[in-house]
Amino acid sequence: MQGPRSLQGRLLALILSLVCGVWVATAVLTWRDVSRELDELLDSHLAQAASLLVAQQSGEIEDDDHGINAPSLHRYAPKVAFQVFHEGRLALRSSNAPAQPMLTLTGSAEEGFRFVNMGGGTWRVFATHGRERDTQVFVGEQVESRNAILWAVLRSVLTPMAIALPLLALAAWWAVRQGVAPMRALGRTLARRQAKNLQPIAVDGAPSEMTPMLEALNGLFQRIADLMASERRFTADAAHELRTPIAAVRAQAQVALASAEDAERTHALRATVQGCDRATRLVEQLLTLSRLESGHAPSSTRLDVGAVVREVVADVAHLALAKGQTIEVEADQQYEVHAEATLLSVLVRNLLDNAIRYSPPAASVKVTLQNASSGVILTLEDSGPGMSALDMDHLGERFFRVLGSGQSGSGLGWSIARRIAAVVGAEVVVSRSASLGGLAVEVRFPSDPGTEQRAPGKSPDARN
Repeated sequence: MQGPRSLQGRLLALILSLVCGVWVATAVLTWRDVSRELDELLDSHLAQAASLLVAQQSGEIEDDDHGINAPSLHRYAPKVAFQVFHEGRLALRSSNAPAQPMLTLTGSAEEGFRFVNMGGGTWRVFATHGRERDTQVFVGEQVESRNAILWAVLRSVLTPMAIALPLLALAAWWAVRQGVAPMRALGRTLARRQAKNLQPIAVDGAPSEMTPMLEALNGLFQRIADLMASERRFTADAAHELRTPIAAVRAQAQVALASAEDAERTHALRATVQGCDRATRLVEQLLTLSRLESGHAPSSTRLDVGAVVREVVADVAHLALAKGQTIEVEADQQYEVHAEATLLSVLVRNLLDNAIRYSPPAASVKVTLQNASSGVILTLEDSGPGMSALDMDHLGERFFRVLGSGQSGSGLGWSIARRIAAVVGAEVVVSRSASLGGLAVEVRFPSDPGTEQRAPGKSPDARN
């Protein structure tokens, strides 16, 4: 299996490929441009030499049967040749020019440039005529000499570029290595980090391109830390709260085993069943609290709070009847909110269970729903003893329960209610009931379905 490719190697290969491609393209364009310019330059020299010969020979050509050889005055002279014909006869030529015409003589004078093979090589020949049409001038240059000049020019241009190419590759390697140094530093930091270390990562000199990755990593570490803290709280809560019901169940079981009377044994067994029910409810509350603290927020839909309230009231009515209490529900229309059905049911159940449990026998519990401009308001009131202002301030603290109430509980019901309210974007307000004299709890749901739902906060626990 092929290992992951190095980012530094990929960047370096890409940069060098682009540099080499640009270098080759530059060399080709330089060669074409220099070749074209050189041809034009040397062609102009041929034309100029021909014009000089025309000017020199005008009026001086005699009717002679023999040509005259011009001397060679430069070491490059053998690469250039010229001929002058008058009335079809050779009048003047260079020492390296043949006696035969470079171009075939015709009845009319030749004009322009031609490529011809002469003396085993290719020549570039320029033909023109003198002032008199019977005078023909040919000036030629070896193509090989043009190529030699072209390559000399290209060597002077491309050689420095070829020397600079490996230096450029080395500079690119160094630059890329320095550029990805913060990523290597991040890798070393993560490799050395202990599993329990969830502190944010900071890399000195990190470029802006690494900022999203660092923020994502630090956000992940924060979520993991919150999850681990939630798990630790769950474990501590479970260990703390389960001791009491388990001890009570064990004690009642011992009483049932030791009792010789049926009535006493039956009472102990019933107490054991009640203890198991309390432990079961406690576990359910702990699990719900754990899911909320871990950020679990199910998808929400439009729901009728009135229907949820009536369903919950039907489920807990037997608890109120057992204490001779009355539950009144005022919900004569639809009250739609944006929430998840199960969470909304748990929220209403916890608040209603608190009202029934902490109110005395024959008390009244009233549930009211109303539509307001800000949204739906759910109000639960009871005629119980209520709470002092100091106790209301402590609502939400972990395992806080009002002393002297005589009621059993884990102190998690209020914590769950507040967390669910935070998930659905609702606000919970606690006060004293003006009509019944006990506790009044208002849950204010927002009217806008697009209201941003808040993640479950670390709000303290309260009474259950």
